[in-house]
Amino acid sequence: MWRDLGITKRDWEQTSQAVRTVLVSLQQQVRLMGIRFTAYEQQLTALRQQVATVDDLTAEIAELRERLGQNSTNSSKPPSSDPPSCNARPASAPEGRTKRGGQPGHQGTARSLRPVTEVDHIIELRPTNCTGCGRRLRGDDPQPERHQVAEVPPAKAAVTEYQRPTLCCQSCGTKHQLAWPADMPTGSFGPRAQALMA
Repeated sequence: MWRDLGITKRDWEQTSQAVRTVLVSLQQQVRLMGIRFTAYEQQLTALRQQVATVDDLTAEIAELRERLGQNSTNSSKPPSSDPPSCNARPASAPEGRTKRGGQPGHQGTARSLRPVTEVDHIIELRPTNCTGCGRRLRGDDPQPERHQVAEVPPAKAAVTEYQRPTLCCQSCGTKHQLAWPADMPTGSFGPRAQALMA
């Protein structure tokens, strides 16, 4: 002990017990502080390495984002290399028009639906069970959503009407309507009628 303090054995023996106790305690605290200092230095070195890694990754992310955002409008890339999600350049609106689409006062060209009495076939797409609770659906929709397809048969045009009634579950109140069938033409004419007109 006295060697660590840099004094002779004789001086140590002549020192009072109270002073010795204080010196031993101080020496232990110095050793503990040295251990903590070494640990803090190691942590500081690790933190500096992590900060450098974060800075490198931040710069790499910024570069990748810049590359990802490049298209034909903000770089020298050709328009053919633009992804589908790239917004096309907005077309300039023609003079005299305020917005795209039908203008005020213009009558639409949509084909009006025939009365149900003049429809040859009706295909009703009626939901059967509630998707919320599973109970059976009952009731009628007095005004179902309607879609008519006119088709030219060999002799007479057969008009098929698809109806999608909306039914409400009497238990939970959830409204139900089936999707249009995948094989239903989206226009008002079937394939043969379109071919005949063409």
